[in-house]
Amino acid sequence: MTVLDASALLAFLNDEPGADRVAAALSRPCRISAVNWSEVLAHRPSSRHAADEPALAGLTTGNPALLSVVSFDDIHARETARLKAAATGVPLSLGDRACLALGRLERLPVMTADRVWRSLKLNVRIVVVR
Repeated sequence: MTVLDASALLAFLNDEPGADRVAAALSRPCRISAVNWSEVLAHRPSSRHAADEPALAGLTTGNPALLSVVSFDDIHARETARLKAAATGVPLSLGDRACLALGRLERLPVMTADRVWRSLKLNVRIVVVR
């Protein structure tokens, strides 16, 4: 199982470089933070109707779903906040930290399209798709 960053899932949905690596990860159930899921919904071309987009709905429905959206609760918020200090020298957005926090908490690899994450020393396995 893998945690997907919004950048990785968007690469897959937009058929960008690295989409094949994300597709391979999605051959098994993956997880995504609700924060990152919101980013994906907001960055789709038809963001006003993204929640109803068949490509997106197909990821989170089915038995089993290809993608589980994990709620952003107090535990995730605290871990996300801890990462702000731990990621010195690398600018990370709230969404970046929410993704990494989920990976750390669940001891799962994190897949992203953001190459700068390679320099992080956070005890999280990071897979860069391009």
